[in-house]
Amino acid sequence: MRDIYAAAILRLEGYRAAGRLLVSAACGAALQKGCMHMGWVEFILAFTVFFLSHGVPVRPPMRPWLEARLGARGFTLAYSALSLGVLAWLIGAAGRAPFVPLWDWAPWQAHLVLAAMLPVCVIIALTLGRPNPFSFGGARNDTFDPDRPGIVRVTRHPLLLALAIWAGAHLFPNGDLAHVILFGTFAAFALLGGRLVDRRARRTLGSQWSPLLQKSRQTPVFRAFPLGESLLRLGLGVVLYLILIGVHPWLFGVSPLP
Repeated sequence: MRDIYAAAILRLEGYRAAGRLLVSAACGAALQKGCMHMGWVEFILAFTVFFLSHGVPVRPPMRPWLEARLGARGFTLAYSALSLGVLAWLIGAAGRAPFVPLWDWAPWQAHLVLAAMLPVCVIIALTLGRPNPFSFGGARNDTFDPDRPGIVRVTRHPLLLALAIWAGAHLFPNGDLAHVILFGTFAAFALLGGRLVDRRARRTLGSQWSPLLQKSRQTPVFRAFPLGESLLRLGLGVVLYLILIGVHPWLFGVSPLP
């Protein structure tokens, strides 16, 4: 009888242990499912805030209201800081979203990004701080000289070009669903957003838009880029490129080097 009783006790303990394992597994699965759900919620929320933060502040009557209180330069600084902050959040949210692989990583993809980012940094260096009445990102647009248009001689939307190259290159090494949505959206916006910017520029410049653009495009390339300033900006672009390589592991947790 004692042996039968002991065997029954052991069997009962086994059932209890199995029950605890099942409950633990069920709770773990529920928790994991909840975390996955929250990951997508944060990603969608970050995307929504990103587009709202880029669209609302620059529209009338919001922009004049903000510039009246912050000043033109203060508005630009605040808008730039907000844009960078929300962009950093969006990229982080894509990394925290559930990992749904679409294609595998390969070493050549890292080389592609390194090659693409150098012209991106050079374009940014040639763009920021220079007047460009045809697009966003320009400074002192009232001083724009069509005889010295700079990179506007090549493209009237240089920052959109840089965004398209950046997003397109980063698509390849980031073959999971969240990052494909992220970089694919940026690439599509960069390729299609020029039309929206053109409409706003046409409204702002009125009848000056067409002759100003035509004169800028007719300027010889060697005259369009002032030598001293262009060399300085090219150097700054290379420095920016090296800085991004150095801080990339710290900012995003991944080294861009193969």
